[in-house]
Amino acid sequence: MDKILQILSELRPDVDFTKVDNLVEDEVIDSFDLVALVGELCDAFDVEIGVEDLVPENFNSVQSIWNLIQVIQEGR
Repeated sequence: MDKILQILSELRPDVDFTKVDNLVEDEVIDSFDLVALVGELCDAFDVEIGVEDLVPENFNSVQSIWNLIQVIQEGR
């Protein structure tokens, strides 16, 4: 999860992602941030995040992003 925190912090250095949930629903990250985040996650974790994965529940917190990465890495 540290890598996810690092990516998010580089993307939005003004946010303390250890204390924020509902990243998408509370508009802490916007659609442009999400596109950049998905690209960085794919590179960092060597995964393919599909269109079906692009739902707010998968990106609302560091934990939910980590869970998504784990599911993809385990082959769903």
